[in-house]
Amino acid sequence: MLRAAVRPRMIVLLVVLLGAAYVCGRLGAWQLDRAQIRGAGAEAKHVAAQMAAPAVPIDEVLAPQTSFRGDAVGRKVSAVGTYDADGQLLVPDRALDDRTGYLILTPLRTADGVLPVVRAWIPTPDLASAPPPGTVTVTGYLQASEQAGSGIGDGRTDAISSAELIGTWGGPIWTGYLVLASSDPPQPVDLALLGLPRAPGQGLNIQNLAYAAQWWIFGSFAVLLWLRLVRDEARGDSDDDTDDREAAPSAG
Repeated sequence: MLRAAVRPRMIVLLVVLLGAAYVCGRLGAWQLDRAQIRGAGAEAKHVAAQMAAPAVPIDEVLAPQTSFRGDAVGRKVSAVGTYDADGQLLVPDRALDDRTGYLILTPLRTADGVLPVVRAWIPTPDLASAPPPGTVTVTGYLQASEQAGSGIGDGRTDAISSAELIGTWGGPIWTGYLVLASSDPPQPVDLALLGLPRAPGQGLNIQNLAYAAQWWIFGSFAVLLWLRLVRDEARGDSDDDTDDREAAPSAG
């Protein structure tokens, strides 16, 4: 097979096909770049629309102890209840603007159940403030519950998991949590709020992403085609050698 591969015409063909593979790779990279640009533009419009949308009561979108639908991520909702300050937890190792800190996670007890509320991000645990007392109206964005972590202890949890929180806070509980945007009465202004939650896969244009994959597949086919041609060439050489050996006795 090596003898067939180093023949001049096969080397020339390899150069041509590698050039085609390179072009396909560049076109795939360009399509990926377009996917990111278009996805970012669409995401910016989506975020602006969701932030400008009026809040709807949470029970119109999601009820406690029901499955969290993917299209509920980022929905702007409102809820009325009372914060349970004694149940407040810190969620460590959470990033905001390239800094790692803690989320303040507080249960809001409503007439229908317990709503986990991410009230803010703080850089150090000592900055965790108590929630506003009495009845509050909160507005924010829904996000799906996370997978269970290593458990809850010492006022901390490493996951915002309704499956774990129900054991500490009781139920019924929502299967998602609220990322706070505003509160009435307000909480301290020095607390940093999180941005709009995003569903997995947002930020890319799927059509351009598919085009990128197609170009990369075409480039791979170019290399595979050369290998196939070399194999066929080597097989032809083997057949010729066999014919020569069979013809040799009769020639003598």
